[in-house]
Amino acid sequence: MEGESKEKLASVSNLVTVFENSRIPGAASRVSKLEIEHHHPGCRSPPPAEPLKEPNLGETLRVSEPRMVSRKYLSSLKNKLSSGAWRKSCQPGTDPGPGTQEPEEKRIVQELLETEKAYVARLHLLDQVFFQELLREARSSKAFPEDVVRLIFSNISSIYQFHAQFFLPELQRRLDDWTATPRIGDVIQKLAPFLKMYSEYVKNFERAAELLATWTDKSAPFQEVITRIQSSEASGSLTLQHHMLEPVQRIPRYELLLKEYVQKLPAQAPDRADAQKALDMIFSAAQHSNAAISEMERLQDLWEVYQRLGLEGDIVDPSNTLLREGPVLKISFRRSDPMERYLFLFNNMLLYCIPKVIQVGAQFQVRTRIDVAGMKVRELTDAEFPHSFLVSGKQRTLELQARSQEEMISWMQACQAAIDQIEKRNETFKAAVQGPEGDAQEQELQSEELGLRAPQWVRDKMVTMCMRCREPFNALRRRRHHCRACGFVVCAKCSDYRAELKYDDNRPNRVCFHCYTFLTGNVLPEDREDRRRGILEKGSTTGSEQSLMCSFLQLVGDKWGKSSPRGWCVIPRDDPLVLYVYAAPQDMRAHTSIPLLGYQVTAGTQADPRVFQLQQSGQLYTFKAETEELRDRWVKAMERAASGWSPRGPKDGDLSD
Repeated sequence: MEGESKEKLASVSNLVTVFENSRIPGAASRVSKLEIEHHHPGCRSPPPAEPLKEPNLGETLRVSEPRMVSRKYLSSLKNKLSSGAWRKSCQPGTDPGPGTQEPEEKRIVQELLETEKAYVARLHLLDQVFFQELLREARSSKAFPEDVVRLIFSNISSIYQFHAQFFLPELQRRLDDWTATPRIGDVIQKLAPFLKMYSEYVKNFERAAELLATWTDKSAPFQEVITRIQSSEASGSLTLQHHMLEPVQRIPRYELLLKEYVQKLPAQAPDRADAQKALDMIFSAAQHSNAAISEMERLQDLWEVYQRLGLEGDIVDPSNTLLREGPVLKISFRRSDPMERYLFLFNNMLLYCIPKVIQVGAQFQVRTRIDVAGMKVRELTDAEFPHSFLVSGKQRTLELQARSQEEMISWMQACQAAIDQIEKRNETFKAAVQGPEGDAQEQELQSEELGLRAPQWVRDKMVTMCMRCREPFNALRRRRHHCRACGFVVCAKCSDYRAELKYDDNRPNRVCFHCYTFLTGNVLPEDREDRRRGILEKGSTTGSEQSLMCSFLQLVGDKWGKSSPRGWCVIPRDDPLVLYVYAAPQDMRAHTSIPLLGYQVTAGTQADPRVFQLQQSGQLYTFKAETEELRDRWVKAMERAASGWSPRGPKDGDLSD
């Protein structure tokens, strides 16, 4: 065994010597052959004017730009592996040259052997020269860690030993005995499964290129070793990155040569079945490398996203998949103008972020993480904010606005796809999350999911009074607060309670007295619901299902005050002869109610045709609509109510029909 091992090592040394001698200026014929095999090991006699058509490898593989090399090249390589472009680079049936009488299949095997010899010489340079020299320098000078060297070269030693001690000798023996055993299919079948070790090398290639660039700039001894070897004849004036690309390209070229070998075999050749099976195994190994490249690119893209987010520890997870990202507008419950925000949708979470004005390091600050599990998404019907949609999660509920209808639909579909995928893997979520949810379904949150899910907050400008006690808000003594359980806008007195909410990790939060009673089961000392409701304590109805007529109207004249405020006017379906005037659409108490029975309605004036009036026994109310069409509808509605008309059933239209 020792003699055989020495013989193999001696043969490898001879190969290295041949490779080094091939770079001597006088050996023109041998140099031409080796350079061709280096650039196109799977092809024969390509035009010398086209040495390499991958993305400018001669330029992009410089030491000064190592970070650009592997990313561009690997992307191109993956596309070629997927599309079969490697097969198009060399077509089978090339003229072997004059004077060649050997069978086509033997000539291909000879070409495979020659390219394998050149490849083993390259591996020897990587493993026994670059790798060992850097390890020796790391141990002696301590200028850079040994682990860095091992990470850069990954499992190149295993690849080198496999090819030098097994693959190349087997090919050599089979070609030497070709007359008695004209076949290589069985040999490749036996050794092809070991080619999957290339996946580890390919997957580590991007990281290796970055480490190589970092330590070349950081450590002078590291750079000196690499520069010295690169300037030697054995390196052929090529960079280390260039040599490190050889293993990445090798498997597709095996596939190319073996496919040509199968095509040239006679139909009744004894090696045809084995060769076809070997080709399938090589193709499987190539696909394995392709998958490694795709996975490496996915991780690289994911890492870039995490860098933009500031590498927060609870977010960084290599198993995540980025589904969609992009800017949106956040509809604020306090401000009138939407705010610029940015969303990152992963397979398991939605990150709600704020763009940083000064981008030092991270580009975004994560404000909220919403788990996809249990998340709901639906479109919002809001005339003031078109293309808006609601994302309701356990941690928070967001009202968002897209820039177009198509963008809104795209976001909703992406969120729903992530939700559906989570549901398939999680047996606890069996019902479909997405559905046409209305106001009635939102109210179910108060009983079924109160405290379990972040509520949708009512906007401040939608109310002018507390939604529990109906007292008007003011800037000094009665300020606005939001109940963290139901989302209502309430005053300080009505929200002076604390309850633990599960969606906020069971931390105590400010809640209104209704939610406090429901969540804790404690009976309040004062039963606020026993007091008799006043005539104006009728909640506003914003939808056509609950009202016969509703819209904003300008309240004109001294009757309403000198400021001519705008009021939300409603004729309820359950009280069709009374006009209620609210300060805001979701107020729980009206500030004025007008019984319409017996009133006279006067439409329009020459000064402003949008104005109309209600008059009876010295009482005069003046209103102004936004359009003449809206004024006509209100005039018809009030005339019918003044005459005593009321709907007989739910199918009756509004009063203006």
